[in-house]
Amino acid sequence: MSFKRNVLAASVFVALAATSLMAGAQTIRIANQGDALSLDPHSLNESLQLSVDANVYETLVGRNKDLSLAPLLATSWKQTSPTVWRFELRKGVQFHDGTPFTADDVVFSFQRAKGEGSDMQSTISSVKEVRKAGDFAVDIETAGPFPILPDVISLTMIMSKKWCEENGATKPVDRRKGIENTASFKANGTGPFRVRERQPNVRTVFTRNGTYWGKIEGNVQEVIFTPIANPATRVAALVSGEVDVMEPVPVQDIARINASPTARVITGPELRTIFLGMDQKRDELLYSSVKGKNPFKDKRVRQAFYQAIDIAGIQRTVMRGASRPTALLVGPGINGWTEAQDKRLPYDVEAAKKLLTEAGYPNGFEVTMNCPNDRYVNDGQICQSVASSLAKIGVKINLATETKGTYFPKVLRRDTSFYLLGWTPTTYDAHNALSSLTACPDDKGTGQFNLGAYCNPKLDALTNQIQAETDKTKRNELIKQAFALHAEDVGHLPLHQQSLAWGVSKKVELAQLADNFMYFKWMSIKK
Repeated sequence: MSFKRNVLAASVFVALAATSLMAGAQTIRIANQGDALSLDPHSLNESLQLSVDANVYETLVGRNKDLSLAPLLATSWKQTSPTVWRFELRKGVQFHDGTPFTADDVVFSFQRAKGEGSDMQSTISSVKEVRKAGDFAVDIETAGPFPILPDVISLTMIMSKKWCEENGATKPVDRRKGIENTASFKANGTGPFRVRERQPNVRTVFTRNGTYWGKIEGNVQEVIFTPIANPATRVAALVSGEVDVMEPVPVQDIARINASPTARVITGPELRTIFLGMDQKRDELLYSSVKGKNPFKDKRVRQAFYQAIDIAGIQRTVMRGASRPTALLVGPGINGWTEAQDKRLPYDVEAAKKLLTEAGYPNGFEVTMNCPNDRYVNDGQICQSVASSLAKIGVKINLATETKGTYFPKVLRRDTSFYLLGWTPTTYDAHNALSSLTACPDDKGTGQFNLGAYCNPKLDALTNQIQAETDKTKRNELIKQAFALHAEDVGHLPLHQQSLAWGVSKKVELAQLADNFMYFKWMSIKK
């Protein structure tokens, strides 16, 4: 075991040493606990991958530092009918290979993002058709009125139709099936940075795009992104100056970094909610001691799990106070969240035992719980704490923790009985969480991340009403009703919103966004 640790430490040292040799005066070296699993912007709807890819690829509509909408590849947009939006496209834009950007690329990219293998289907499931309206305009038609469409497409990245055709990448990389193509390892966007080198799980090097259509606010010429899974190694690399930016900072190391002469920690609330999901569709769980039936189909079992989890203990001992316990799948900062609804069921072990007994499981049962150990803040420890809590009501958790590289393909193909997931609504609106996490799954992308297939047609009807409603007061009332239904069903087990903690060299300036996206264009090295 010690030999393996030494080999791992040595490999990280070699990667950092190579990074240091490559680094120049205007180079920023970034370390994260994991890597982007692909450069394909449609292959995985995961914040880290989308954040990395968003420096290379662009969307029609983007975000400013305050998360308000900003024109990117579209210069303006307007509704021409209740179900049609016209987007005027930016002229004079080139992909990194010199190919001009046109409406053909937009039509192609939306078809690709909605197609087989795409993990972005849920974000644009309401899009009925994208039509070319001239070389530099497109019409996007939705299945029904959709007042927040510009927000919804803010992560649908545009690829070159010509490049994808020439490189056999017309379909997305399918993480569920382990299918790869050129788009996984090479990139050709319109963004402010280009990919110069890609070594998965070792290093990715980005260089400033000298022909970028817009102004790049920061002065950084090169970014070297290195995954460092071990938290202590990540902290040591920052304090020693081997990396300039790293995240997440282990909550127990924040004070140490702030006390160092070379670095500081930038903290803030994050829009991501961490929660647990359960298979509520299969008649028999894949990974459980219960045979012939599915205990999670019984609301009493779901509620017993909820009330057995010591969320205050997780906040205190695992998260060191850097979390906010929640009763909802969204938190403050997301439209539709209300403090009045955000009240958790009480932690009550005896009540949980009684519910299990009533459901027919007086001695509990065994079930496997799938968790990543390098994706969310202290994710592995959270799952261990949940397992300890559930042991008190007789439930034996067989904990299966693994790197996100194998975890996500497994749970995304619904090969799980009980799992942990985190979700940031990309529209900063509750409809995103409802349509992606709670809607009955279909083959069009609705409920794509409802991995346990919880299903309530009444909730779906409300979600559809929310999508079409233009009156904000009425819309928020519908959101309130939807969350009330989900809470009554105990559809998922919300845990908390985690806090952001980035370790940053004192010579670096950057912008920290509440969605945890890290944009290189806003990074500068102080002169």
